[in-house]
Amino acid sequence: MSDEEIKHTKSRNPENYTFLDKEALAKYTTDTGKILPRKYSGLTPMQQRKVSKLIKKSRHMQLSL
Repeated sequence: MSDEEIKHTKSRNPENYTFLDKEALAKYTTDTGKILPRKYSGLTPMQQRKVSKLIKKSRHMQLSL
């Protein structure tokens, strides 16, 4: 297998994020670290809950966003 076949692309779907995706989750937080509400994030209720849980888990694991 070549390097091009092994290279994975990051998903843009918030349902596929993990708590290790710091750059992706940082889009849903303010400069002070607060989680953006659905009104501003534009996520569905289910996606918002998942992203919020991932951000909180990332904070708990001390992976600063």
